[in-house]
Amino acid sequence: MIRLVVMLAILLGLVIGPHLWVQRVFARHRTERPDFPGTGGELARHLLDRFNLSHVKIETTPTGDHYDPLTKTVRLTPDNYRGKSLTAVTVAAHEVGHALQDAAGYPPLAERTRLVRLAQRAEQIGAYMMLGIPILAVVTRTPAAGGLMLLAGLATMSLATLVHLITLPVEWDASFRRALPVLERGGYLSRRDLNSARRILTAAALTYVAGSMMSLLNLWRWITLLRRA
Repeated sequence: MIRLVVMLAILLGLVIGPHLWVQRVFARHRTERPDFPGTGGELARHLLDRFNLSHVKIETTPTGDHYDPLTKTVRLTPDNYRGKSLTAVTVAAHEVGHALQDAAGYPPLAERTRLVRLAQRAEQIGAYMMLGIPILAVVTRTPAAGGLMLLAGLATMSLATLVHLITLPVEWDASFRRALPVLERGGYLSRRDLNSARRILTAAALTYVAGSMMSLLNLWRWITLLRRA
């Protein structure tokens, strides 16, 4: 029994830990900095114009910072768009890093975009399929049919986790091959701030991985719910 509890604690740590760490890093450096000349949104606009990407738009979003290669738009959460914190400007630079990837024709970004769209559709289908399992079992009176549908639902929902894990190099490239050199060589941050910016960029690169781990927890909740049904 003790061994089982320890294993469950380790598993929860592996699943929830990355998400908590990412949120902690962002929160730690979200203090407003009056010495910064502009907000995250203003820095993003400056960097895009500097690299001749004036056609790329900047918008606020409530669903998480990201770059949309289909509409050529950098989207930042309100805190990062309007804020003058180290988190705001560093995350903005990370998302501009994705725009630079797109402009350079970076192949892994295009592949990631395709896979993410596929995973999003699959996750939605998986959720509907798992909701339909009890209904299918009652209508057909065949437990095996419900079992097959359960397996299909689990497979489609877990696809999102796999996609984010295999596309982690795209995030790492945006953080450390694009954003960090721009911030460092352009003199946008002091040497002391650059050390903290590296941690923020690591957290930005791991955001999708952390989200994937949380989706695994959601998957486990689905399984628990269906076992009780």
